[in-house]
Amino acid sequence: MYFFLSHLSFLDLCFSSVTVPKMLENFLSQRKTISVRCCLAQVFFVVLTAGTEACLLSVMAYDRYAAIYHPLLYGQIMSKQLYMQLVWGSWGLGFLDSFINILLAMHLVFCDAHIIHHFSCEKPSILPLSCSDVSRNIIVLLCSIILHGLGSFLLVSLSYARIISTILSISSTTGRSKAFSTCSSHLIAVTLYYGSAALRYLMPNSGSLVELIFSVQYSVITPMLNPLIYSLKNKEVKAGVRRTLEKYLQQIKCCNKDRRS
Repeated sequence: MYFFLSHLSFLDLCFSSVTVPKMLENFLSQRKTISVRCCLAQVFFVVLTAGTEACLLSVMAYDRYAAIYHPLLYGQIMSKQLYMQLVWGSWGLGFLDSFINILLAMHLVFCDAHIIHHFSCEKPSILPLSCSDVSRNIIVLLCSIILHGLGSFLLVSLSYARIISTILSISSTTGRSKAFSTCSSHLIAVTLYYGSAALRYLMPNSGSLVELIFSVQYSVITPMLNPLIYSLKNKEVKAGVRRTLEKYLQQIKCCNKDRRS
């Protein structure tokens, strides 16, 4: 599980790093510009990181299913060779999806008015700026969403359907709570990722404030929350946070006593 979490943390870092630096630069400058090459590069890395993370979340769902449904055979099912293949397969599918989409986007001819009603370059935002035929790009983008996004979501749903049925079959309350705590962090991460992604890409591309808010949540807030979600389930991290808060409260009490004296 920690091997998967290391890749998820790296993906979240890359995902935010693709858009946030340029977004902050535009906030601080009066002239908000980006070259066509940089814009296409941003599209490539957004699709790469988002697609890889979708596959990785489905792999982690299968890992939780194997841990709960076959606890005694977990070490045999999730062997080192298998989880290495699943992780690098996720990276490979993400790269292939991104490469196909950006290869078609590189042949687009853009009009004179290059105004993107968004804070970052994403394919749904740049297609309306093209003067050439974008039908092939739209078809490939829809295929990517259906096969890559919806496909990984169905795998996650199937894994959790088996997980829930297994948890409900456990007779003891303690056993149920322990089994649920095994996958609760991943379930929260999946809900945030697919929920914000669905709100972002199912909405019409209008550049409205609501669309921008959902896009910020999808590309900035959700990657930022994932480390907190997984860390707060760790006993050592909980103990460290508790000790830090106790020290902070003690310092406040000491300061109040000094002021009174």
